[in-house]
Formats: sequence, structure tokens, C-alpha cells
Amino acid sequence: MLEVPAPACTAAPKLRADAVRNRERILAAARKLFANEGADVPLDEIARQAGVGNATLYRNFPDRPALIHEVALSVMERILDRARVALASDGDPFQALCDFVHGSADEHIGALCTMLTEPVKQQNEDQYFALKAATERVVDQLMARARETGSLRADVAPGDLFVALGRLSRPMPGADCLKIDQNMMIHRHLQLLLDGLRAPAPSVLPGRAITLDDLRRSD
Repeated sequence: MLEVPAPACTAAPKLRADAVRNRERILAAARKLFANEGADVPLDEIARQAGVGNATLYRNFPDRPALIHEVALSVMERILDRARVALASDGDPFQALCDFVHGSADEHIGALCTMLTEPVKQQNEDQYFALKAATERVVDQLMARARETGSLRADVAPGDLFVALGRLSRPMPGADCLKIDQNMMIHRHLQLLLDGLRAPAPSVLPGRAITLDDLRRSD
């Protein structure tokens, strides 16, 4: 198993249990608000949603880039955990892949894509790339296992899945005006995608499969 390095720091003091809970509440509130309203949501609102004071938020995250950085890494860690759970499943390999895809959408992976700017990546580049590589490896294994059982079409690669997942799990602009449940719509369209990944393939895809190497060249 690939070890993901902890954030670079020197002899950081261990947080008390209540401090850990406050930090987790802030990250959870920020994940939700960033996904629903964007990364410019007022920090005061994040503190309010987390049930902590502004001083507590700033004690943990001195500025917005620091909070965005930690939210992005926390989402990546949660997605990696979901991928590992899916890979460890003894059930149907294609269903395990489906569970991972829907679970990743619940972690707001689409909103994460828009937050991963170069400054966010560079704050702890080693940890970012280690998390990314670990997730890619596990998802590659998930897809290979489904392909070996004949349930996943042969002409798709992990890059196809990551690109489609990132695009389909982003909230659609203007959906609020249409009174559409965005979460329902995201999972509905992801299921359409997953049905299209099943073998036997009903059509021939144009072009070629998008590989992990293709995605790495864009980093």
C-alpha cells in the first residue's frame, strides 16, 4: 500500500480532543459551503455553520488559502478512503466501482477540481501528488478487476472515469432557478455514465481511452 506522507511540519503540538473536533467541524462546514456556494463564501458563515467562533476558525486556518488547501486535501483523503473500501469489497466488482463513483460525488469531487489551483497544490506538493497517485492506483485496480469479470467495457481507462466524474459532479449553473435537486441530478447523470461503461459496449467510442499519463501531463 502506498504511504501518503503527512503534511510537512516540525514537531507540531498534539491537539486536544475538543480542538480536533472544532477543526473537523470547520472542515466539514467549509466542504459543504465551498461545494454549494464556491470558494469565496464568507469565512464568518463557515464559522457559523461549524458552530465555532471566528477566533477558533482563524486559530486553525489563518487565511482563506490555508482553509482551501486543507479542504482540498481532506476531500482527496476521503475519496482515497472510499476507493480503498470499494477495492476491498468482496461483492460484484462493477458494483464496487459504482459505489466509488457515487461516493466520490458525495464528497463534492467536482467542486474540488475548481479549488485545486497551483497555489493550493504547491502548499504541500508532496502530499498532494502522493494522494493523487494513491487514488489513481486504487481506481486503476478497481477498473481492472471489473474489466477482468467482463462487466466493464474494454475501451475505457481511468482517465476517462476521472474526467467524466469531475465534470458530472459539479453543480450545474442556473439549476436553482429551475428548482432542480442538484444532488439528485448529479447521481442520476452519474448512473447514466456508469450504465454506459458496462460491457458489452453498445457502440464504438470516438478517439482513444484517456490514460492516467494523459492526466499527469496536465498537472
